Amino acid sequence: MTILVTGATGNIGRKVVDHLLARGARDVRALTVDPGKAALPSDVEVVRGYLRKVETLPAAFEGVSGMYLAPTPDTVEDVVRLAREAGVEHVVDLSGEPESWWGTVTTAVERSGMDWTHLWPGDFMENSLMWAEQIRRTGAVREPYPESASTPIAMDDIAAVAATALLDDSHRGKAYPLTGPEALTRTELVAHIGTALGREIRFVKSTPEETVRALTPAMRDNAQWYVDNVLTTFEAGTAEPNHLVEEITGRPATRFADWARAHAHEFA
Repeated sequence: MTILVTGATGNIGRKVVDHLLARGARDVRALTVDPGKAALPSDVEVVRGYLRKVETLPAAFEGVSGMYLAPTPDTVEDVVRLAREAGVEHVVDLSGEPESWWGTVTTAVERSGMDWTHLWPGDFMENSLMWAEQIRRTGAVREPYPESASTPIAMDDIAAVAATALLDDSHRGKAYPLTGPEALTRTELVAHIGTALGREIRFVKSTPEETVRALTPAMRDNAQWYVDNVLTTFEAGTAEPNHLVEEITGRPATRFADWARAHAHEFA
């Protein structure tokens, strides 16, 4: 039976495709808005569709036994209904705890009647790329809470967990609060980026308003939402890092220092 990866050209979905192939999956179908520009491997079946346009989805669900579900809270109820009606048995979703921002995805998937595996990551390492513009321009990062901490996880590790869960039925019915291998403060994250670049990057404590102005060139309209809804959660405290990535995939989770070195060119 076929495995469907939604958002297959997105930051995580594209990596899920690669990990499925690396683990020997043969019937992989990729959902993307523009198949002609998808640049996916030749042995992947590429189909046109978009989770926010549910009328594009029925054909993509035909013959699918399991799927990776990218988070689209505004249409998730209709998406999972169509998937269930088409015979999809198992959903691995990128979501969050029921009370969180992405909790509507979790709730809808559980109510669908399909088997599920929830992936609940915290902070993405890739989120630090929002600092790249101001690092290049000013050599500094401006935020209000220098000692607040998170346990950032690499998107590639999330994708590896998703692929494993899609291919191993023992993960059905489980929710995984995924973390990176260590808790890091905002100043420690900036210091690792500086080390990767071979120069000091200053952390400048700023007001929330100043932070929004510093982030707006990179994040546009999302800057205000990020400062109000994400940075405050780091200030409120963070979960202890766990070892779920290694336990599930058999490989150690990526450390932020290693991720920063691999992505230094994106900050330079």
